[in-house]
Amino acid sequence: MSETVGRTRFAIVDIARGVAIIAMVAYHLCWDLSYFRFIAADVGYDPAWVLIARSILAVFLFLVGVGLVLGHGQAIRWRSFWKRWVFVVLGAVAITVATYFAFPQSFVYFGVLHAIALFSLMGLAFVRTPLWLAIGVAAVVIALPLVYSDALFNEKAWSWIGFWQVPPPTNDLVPVFPWFGVVLLGVIATRLVLASAWAPSLAAIAPTGRLPGVLAWLGRWSLLIYLVHQPILLGLVYPASLVFQPQVAMRSADFLRSCQSTCEAGGTAPGLCTTYCQCGLEGVETNGLWNAIETGMVTAGEQALLDAQNRQCSAVIYPELNAPQ
Repeated sequence: MSETVGRTRFAIVDIARGVAIIAMVAYHLCWDLSYFRFIAADVGYDPAWVLIARSILAVFLFLVGVGLVLGHGQAIRWRSFWKRWVFVVLGAVAITVATYFAFPQSFVYFGVLHAIALFSLMGLAFVRTPLWLAIGVAAVVIALPLVYSDALFNEKAWSWIGFWQVPPPTNDLVPVFPWFGVVLLGVIATRLVLASAWAPSLAAIAPTGRLPGVLAWLGRWSLLIYLVHQPILLGLVYPASLVFQPQVAMRSADFLRSCQSTCEAGGTAPGLCTTYCQCGLEGVETNGLWNAIETGMVTAGEQALLDAQNRQCSAVIYPELNAPQ
């Protein structure tokens, strides 16, 4: 019976998925450009970029909840559910394997697809339960990480639950707390809409024009696009980085920025710090010390050069250091 129950497809949901997948692809393109140093922005850690990433993730997970209700609210269509679920799980496994070889120190072990697979199973329990129960669980799941944390969850084995104090190194981590709560918000909102007088009007919305039609099409294929977009982006950005070597140009700017910040933090005037850091940069380039600076692996000879360079540059801004004793 559950396989024969009809369901209404909301074009507006497909359009929302289309917008979300475009935003996700754009964010990952910026992440790749940042990783390979084509742009100076620290996309992985800059607070503004982190907010953008979490906003996109929240939209995706909210739409997971929407899809659960639209697809299975009247009766769970198990065949369809398991077919899609297996596809998501295989995609999650592929991402773990690929990132393990590409980024062994920060591979993805519980990212977006892993979360969607688990949250879809968990979310099914709430598509027909009393609405107050879904609301209560959502509130607890979202709020609990704000008041509770434990160092135990810093470990990879437990970090997928949430509650960490310091997250383990990984390029993507979407824990149950608080993110399953966002899925439940999608479930709750969709159930409320379907029970309201708005449902027929929203269901009747059809994409008219090229742009809405394209967005709806992208939304229908958003899962596949998510799976293939990063390999395609990396396949373009990585070879370009080998040709143009943006990290060479960017490292000078990084050196000056870090040096200026450290110098000013010590109480030296900004103008003097600028002169000192420019002197230091010239010394690093002249003496071929970039590898020592970037890796932190400094030989005795390199350390002697760095010490001499520091004395020389300090004397530039404080001439009295050169005065005979």
